[in-house]
Amino acid sequence: MPELPEVEVCRLGITPHIIQQQVSHVLVRNSKLRWPIPEQVQSIVGQTVNNIDRRSKYLLLRFSSGTLLLHLGMSGSVRILVQETPALKHDHFEITFANGKTLRLNDPRRFGAVLWLPQHQDQQGLLAKLGPEPLTDDFAYGHLYEKAKRRRVPIKTFLMDNHVVVGVGNIYANEALFMASIHPATPVSAISEKKFNQLTDIIKQVLAAAIAQGGTTLKDFTQADGKPGYFAQKLFVYGRAGEKCDGCQSVLAEIRQSNRSSVFCPQCQVLPSEPKSKPKRKP
Repeated sequence: MPELPEVEVCRLGITPHIIQQQVSHVLVRNSKLRWPIPEQVQSIVGQTVNNIDRRSKYLLLRFSSGTLLLHLGMSGSVRILVQETPALKHDHFEITFANGKTLRLNDPRRFGAVLWLPQHQDQQGLLAKLGPEPLTDDFAYGHLYEKAKRRRVPIKTFLMDNHVVVGVGNIYANEALFMASIHPATPVSAISEKKFNQLTDIIKQVLAAAIAQGGTTLKDFTQADGKPGYFAQKLFVYGRAGEKCDGCQSVLAEIRQSNRSSVFCPQCQVLPSEPKSKPKRKP
C-alpha cells in the first residue's frame, strides 16, 4: 500500500502539470471502487484546480466549489499523460485538462476512492477524526505521551493508528522503532515521555528522508508504463528479516502484529520485561 511519503511524492509529481489548469473532461470507466464514484464529480468540468493538498494518504484537488478527494487504496497509482495515451485495463477514472494533459487513476484491486466534497465539506467524516500530520508543528513533543496514557497496546500498533498520528504506516513504523531502539511489541505504558519525544523526532526524520529520496522518481508520474510501488530507498529493517543488522550484525527477527510484519533487531531493540507483582501480605 502506498504510504505517506509515496503519496506526498505523488502530489509533488502531478502538481506542476495540473495546477491552475481548467478541466475540460471527466471520464469514469468504472465507478465501483471502494465507494461508488459519485456523479457530482462531473461538476468540476469547466473549473480550475486552485491547489493540490494532501491529508494523510488522501490527495485533495481544490476547486472553487469543492474538493475532489483521491485515495490510492492498496495498489492504485495516478499518472499525468497526454490525452491520446491508450487506456490500460485498470484505468478507472481520468480528468482531462485544457492543456491536453490527463490525470489517470489506475487501481487493479479497486480499494481506492474518488469522492466529491461539495463546498469542501467532509460529509462522510473521512478526514475529521484523523490525527495530526507528522511533518507539521501539530505533531509536537508530548503528543504521543498524552495519547498513550491509560493504554497498553504495543507501540507499533499505536503508531499505525491514524487517530494518534497519520501516515506512519508499516514500513516507517518499523524503521522509526529501530532507530529509536524500541522493540515493536513494547507496551506504550512502558515508554517514558522522554523516549516518546525522541521517537517524535525520529518519525519526522524518517518520513522527511523518504520523501527526499522519492524526489528522484518525480518523472515517473508522466510515464504511461510507470508501475505503482515503493521507490528505492535504504531501509534498516523493513523487508530484511533474516539479514544482519547494520549496527550490531545480529540476525534481524520478524513477528506478526495485527496481520502485519514487524522486523526488528533482537539485540538493539530489547523487549522490556514485565515488572513482577509483589506478593500479597497475609492478614
